[in-house]
Parts: sequence; structure tokens; C-alpha cells
Amino acid sequence: MSVDLLSLTPDAARVSLQEWLAPRGEPAYRLHQVLPRLWQRPVARWADATDLPAPLRAALDEAFPLPRLTLRTHQVSSDGTEKFLWALHDGEAIESVLIPEGKRRTLCISSQAGCALGCVFCATGRMGFRRNLSAGEIAAQVRELVLRDPALKPTNVVFMGMGEPLLNWDAVDTTLTVLNQPEGLGIGARHITVSTVGILPSLAKFARRGEQFRLAVSLHAPAPALRRELMPIEKKYPLPELMDALQQFRRRVTLEYVLIGGKNDSLETADQLAKLAQPLDALVNLLPLHPGGAPDLTPSTRAQMLAFERRLKQHGVEAVLRRSRGLDISAACGQLRVEVEARAGRGKVRAEEHAHIE
Repeated sequence: MSVDLLSLTPDAARVSLQEWLAPRGEPAYRLHQVLPRLWQRPVARWADATDLPAPLRAALDEAFPLPRLTLRTHQVSSDGTEKFLWALHDGEAIESVLIPEGKRRTLCISSQAGCALGCVFCATGRMGFRRNLSAGEIAAQVRELVLRDPALKPTNVVFMGMGEPLLNWDAVDTTLTVLNQPEGLGIGARHITVSTVGILPSLAKFARRGEQFRLAVSLHAPAPALRRELMPIEKKYPLPELMDALQQFRRRVTLEYVLIGGKNDSLETADQLAKLAQPLDALVNLLPLHPGGAPDLTPSTRAQMLAFERRLKQHGVEAVLRRSRGLDISAACGQLRVEVEARAGRGKVRAEEHAHIE
């Protein structure tokens, strides 16, 4: 029976390979040739690892096949943002977005196909939950970019794509190790951010990890009634309990806040948000509503967003108004998949040529 090494931590993958190589009578140095081909110097298939003997490559392919994501659509924005729609082995599809900014290349990755949370401003929430991703499928979103071009390797990874990471904690837990460990993809912990609506049991597990991974909380409203209107999860994990849990978090927290015209962008709401952010010394990320994510909601005006940011700063809260990226492509979370499915006229993503022409 074959084993998916890409869904294991590097330590577990090393053990599996050692236990397989030893009975074959392979020299000890083979392990140091094989293991880097998973993440450090990845190969698309074992046949490409030409530093290994052909019989060993064939045996590896049988015992440890390397699952791939299939690129269905690739869009490139005029601002450099790249959107990837990947098909999984069962025909489900996920998205990731590469955002270049100076020397930084931030990759936004998915942890689930679809999402069960139904936040009103999110296209992914409208498609419902399909399934959890394996650790290999999550980390593959980074691995596939390295396979396309090592220069595309992200400097930063954010779990802000499709799905709620803390509802798929076991796979995300493993993926964090794969992303971070030197024998994995070797991305610094402070350059890896997990975004959550606040799934309290898994949040506690995340807080117990020793690495300095970043935490971003999708807040979007500073009062329970308003948050319940925007985010149904508020009924299960109320805002007061979430804020108590964040007080226990040893690292600085970022509060994510999508500004929606006439909903959560008043100056009075900014005052309420400041009261939540101050005790945490939290950074507040103010995000323009991406029109592709929720066609029935209105983005805040630029003037109102600037006034909201200014009001937070008057309270001594560090706030940053982000700019929308990829407005000329389907860059809202879940938007590209929804559009492709609509064109295909069925629940699975059809095979199609890349949307981007070099």
C-alpha cells in the first residue's frame, strides 16, 4: 500500500523512508538524497530525481507516489497578483493567491474545499462546505509554485484562502510543521499567519505550539449582534468568549476587519472596535470589501474608510488600511471557483486552459 509522504511532517517522512530503504539494502546516504526531493528541492515525480538510480526511482514511485494539484485556471492581475484554481484528485477545486509586494511574495492558501461558515461577505461561504483538505493538499499549494519556478517560492504564507483552518486543525497542524521546518519548506514561523473566525477549542491548541506563528482573527464587527448578522459562527463562539481567549494568546494578534458600507463602517463602530483592540495591543487590518465576494453588499467609500482608520489611530490603536488587490481578476476568496463552476454548469470544475496567456 502506498504512503503519501507529502501529508506527513518531515520527521515522520524521514522515519517512513528509513524503514523502507533499510530492508532494500540501500546505503545510508540515500535518505539524504531522497528526503530533500519532497520539499527542499521538490520533484514533480520520482523519475525527475536523476541523482538516484533508475530502479530506486521506479520503486519510490510505487511505494511513495507524489500527488499533484492540477492547475485549471491561472489569472494574472495588472498589479501583479496571481490567482490559481487547482483541481484535486476527486474533482473538487481550491484557490490560492500570490501577492507580490517589493521583495515579499505572500501566498494566500486554502485549507478546505468550500466553507461551512456562511459569512455574508465571502464567496466561499456561499458555495457551502465540500471537504477538508489533507496536509499534503494544503502544503502542495506552496510546493506547486516551487515546481513551476523556484523564484516563485513565497516568503510569507497566510491561511486566508478557502475554508476555516481551525475546523481542519489536524491537517493544518501538520502543514504548519511542513511549511516551517528546515527539512520542509523552510519558511520562518513569523512569516506564516493563520486566520480564523475564532474556533475556540482549536485556537487553544494553536496557542500551545511553541513557534512564533502569527494569528489573525476575522472580527468584522465589534458587537455580538452585528457580528451575528455578518458571521453565523457568532452564535456558537460568542465575541466575549473569543476576546477572553485572545487575552491568553502570548503573541500579538491581528484583527481583520472588512469594511462594508452602511453596515460596520460608522465612527461609533470604530470606537467600539478600539475598545476591543486596546487591551490586546492588536494591529487592526482594515480591508476594503472586494466586490466580487459579495455582489449584494456595498463597499465603504474611500473617504469613510480613511475616517474609520483615523478614528482608530486617535484611540492609540495601530490600524492599516489595505488596498484591494486583483480587482481586474477573480481575486475575491472563492470567486474564481464559483465563476468556473457557473460556466461549466455543474458542481465540479471542468478542465480548461489557463486564462493567462504569456
